[in-house]
Amino acid sequence: MVTAADLTSALVSTPGQTAPVPAWYLQSSTKAASDLEALSRPGIDTSGWLHVNTSKCTLMGCLLEAGIYNDTDLFYSDNLRRVDSKQFEVPWLYRREFALDPGAGKYFHLLTHGITSRADLYLNGKASHTYDITNLVDNDNALLIQAYPTSYYSDLAVGWGDWNPWPADNGTGVWRDVEVKQTGSVALGPLRVVTQLGTPLDGSPANVTLKSRAQNLENEEVIITVTGTVYPEGSAGETLIWSQTVTLPPLSTTDITLTTTLQKPAIWWPKQWGSQPLYNAQLSVFVSNNTLSDQVSAVFGFRSVTSQLNSYNDTTFFVNGQPFQVLGAGYAPDMFLRFSSAKFESEARYVLDLGFNTIRLEGKNEHPELYQIADRLGIMTLAGWECCDKFPTPIWSEDDYGIANASMFHEAGMLQSHPSILGYLIGSDYWPDSKAARIQDWQTPVLSSASKRGFPSFMPSPGLKMEGPYDWVPPNYWYDTVVPSGTSHLGAAFGFGSELGAGVGTPNISSLYKFLSESDLTDLWTNPNKDLFHMSSTDTSSFRNRKIYNSGLWNRWGAPTSLEDYVQKSQITDYEATRAQFEGYAANWGNSNSQRPATGMIYWMLNGAFPSLHWSIWDYYMHPAGAYFGAKVGSRIEHVVFDCVKKSVVLINRSLGKEGPRSVGIEIIDLTGKILYSSTVKTTTEPNTSREITSLASSAFENIKDVVLLRLVLSDTSPNGSDTSSKVLSNPSSSSKDTGLKVLCNPPSSSSSSSSSFSTTTTTTTKNTELSRNTYWLSKDLDTLAWDNSNWYNTPVTKYSDYTALNKLPAANVSVSMTAWSKGHSEYEPSKVQVTLENHSSFPAFFISLNLVDKEGKDVMPVIWDDNYLTLWPREKVIVRVRTLEGAELAHAAAAAAAAAATVKVVGKNVKGITVMVG
Repeated sequence: MVTAADLTSALVSTPGQTAPVPAWYLQSSTKAASDLEALSRPGIDTSGWLHVNTSKCTLMGCLLEAGIYNDTDLFYSDNLRRVDSKQFEVPWLYRREFALDPGAGKYFHLLTHGITSRADLYLNGKASHTYDITNLVDNDNALLIQAYPTSYYSDLAVGWGDWNPWPADNGTGVWRDVEVKQTGSVALGPLRVVTQLGTPLDGSPANVTLKSRAQNLENEEVIITVTGTVYPEGSAGETLIWSQTVTLPPLSTTDITLTTTLQKPAIWWPKQWGSQPLYNAQLSVFVSNNTLSDQVSAVFGFRSVTSQLNSYNDTTFFVNGQPFQVLGAGYAPDMFLRFSSAKFESEARYVLDLGFNTIRLEGKNEHPELYQIADRLGIMTLAGWECCDKFPTPIWSEDDYGIANASMFHEAGMLQSHPSILGYLIGSDYWPDSKAARIQDWQTPVLSSASKRGFPSFMPSPGLKMEGPYDWVPPNYWYDTVVPSGTSHLGAAFGFGSELGAGVGTPNISSLYKFLSESDLTDLWTNPNKDLFHMSSTDTSSFRNRKIYNSGLWNRWGAPTSLEDYVQKSQITDYEATRAQFEGYAANWGNSNSQRPATGMIYWMLNGAFPSLHWSIWDYYMHPAGAYFGAKVGSRIEHVVFDCVKKSVVLINRSLGKEGPRSVGIEIIDLTGKILYSSTVKTTTEPNTSREITSLASSAFENIKDVVLLRLVLSDTSPNGSDTSSKVLSNPSSSSKDTGLKVLCNPPSSSSSSSSSFSTTTTTTTKNTELSRNTYWLSKDLDTLAWDNSNWYNTPVTKYSDYTALNKLPAANVSVSMTAWSKGHSEYEPSKVQVTLENHSSFPAFFISLNLVDKEGKDVMPVIWDDNYLTLWPREKVIVRVRTLEGAELAHAAAAAAAAAATVKVVGKNVKGITVMVG
């Protein structure tokens, strides 16, 4: 039965006020009365219905919210298969009662933002075919929505392709807010904000135009006053208020446009390039006697985004006139389209920690809060429609075109003002046809699709490639860009790859235990070719197993001896795969030595819609593992990388302002710790470039018997730094001293004995600022790729590199200590822990992982590590820091309480497990 609280006060009460229907009562149409008009009248007994305290949820999302299912059980093993999908083959009913205060001159509107796939609307006993509900409302009101079952191949819906198993309800239901709005006799549509920047950006005036559609709801002419307001958000600055009068014919809809100029606007930049000042815009309409009738608002930023095709027909984006190499990944919403602002903010913090500048949304445009967070944090968003279902098929009815156009208009209205929007893709794998909707007032680039598979006559080539890979390839794949006659090197680091990746993303072992049964876990390391439920959508999918991935792991690292051994080898595989991809694309950006520039890349994927065994930088539980830290190393703003094909060292600078002298330390050791090669290269760096700075002599690699380790250290050179010429060392001194080089620029306070050749410049390097360090494991031979036998998702390997020597490393003596760096004094402040690791052995300690856990041994997440999966040189000491996330994210992570009794678990390829508490 509806409670008195449902009807206590009016849902909306003033002109321009909009409020969501706050919660729902839910029932299957098979269990409810068939008279929908009667069910939509106030006072109906709904005590037998499910009550969900959310304003938006698909049917499965609602059933989870109501406790019928829970995530832990639902995602365990293949339990999703056992959900009764037949219960969703009939319509379901969403119902809610609420109060309003109708009266003369008051108009009410029902706004829907996402109901899949279609629905009947009833209000107060009557079917509603329009969104002006003024003549239907009363003091007590009841809204009933009958949502019909969704078919991904018959309906324009939010589908999943081969990303993951499909939800049993196919996403049916009210997945975004349904709102009620009150206005006077003139109502406004969504506010669209168009900006025009001056030149130069800093200090030049900029125009801002506010646009909306005004609807005269009465059958008589009316003269209105429209007032525009623009002011900076959260800080002092220029505020503009201006007005104009407009005459509206009876029952008409008229476009309203107000333009003004700001003399000194603050410019919005992506996070790595600058600050993110935001402005508020408001449009208000007044009728006779200066009575407010309606008002709409939006938050926007002053920035420009353009794109152009280069001579290779590849797209390059420009942000505020600066060439912008897109480095990011494809974002996945929750499988049941649930959304949490706190969770996404944590994910956004991860994106920035990784060094990414963009996320791509394929067909899943999510909720308005996502773009608000992206605006505030400075993350570019490439949105668009999707592939693999109804949308790209050419068989559309006229009704389909109407739905698509209305959807495009709605989504454009939601996205248009956000400065974080980089562009929009009309399609993904394919564009639908030439009747695809056009976007109004859209200032950022609109591309026909994410591939070069044709384009409509009214648009240029999209300039993006979608040629794979989607499954495992070795690191040299990305650098092998020289294309022999008759072959295609597909996803290698050139052009703009709109979605591509090595199919990695193995969760940490603690996460695996959360969603895999004992038999599932055994299959992982003993049954390498078996189809696995936690992969893709169907039994015929190309990604239903880890066969290609496991072939590489078995051949390169040897057959796993246990689950723990398999997971560790997987983390090594994932780390080098993601690092190579991001480094390859960054190295070929603005590089005069590149045959064809790499203008952008979207890694497939960022995260998972459910607990998955591949295609994610971090796992469903927000645990960062090998793929995360490989991507983080590969995406550093200032970085130095090794091109394993050319045997060259490339200096990368992805900033707009960092420049000046730099020093690159290069050292190669064998697995006994013997130094085979040492060099220091002095160079300079320039913003937004990459360039080859040296080629390692063949003598550097001639002594490789099995596997060697290469370390590159980039430092900001101090004024009194001295040059060190290249040399090959066969008998390293045993009396050298540690330079105190620390992971991420924080040297320890004392030095210790080390065989590192960097000790020859101790007096100067200790005054340098370390910007990045990068360790590679190199086999005698590269993996051999059969490019001619490539398909759309993989390029086969005919001969594998051999890294099995790393399995024979002796156990290293590594000590670990941990201290609290700082502890948050409230639930909104981060806790920080400092971990010191020291290798006391004369040989390397390889691939050491660190994991923060609470007093019960459970993973603390989300957390930000300076670095992880470390390789320590002989006698080397490093310090890394970890912190919980601050602010609203703590509500999601509950990290503050966990960090109070923090423990770090440490384990490496040749380092036995160590558990250390904060001391």
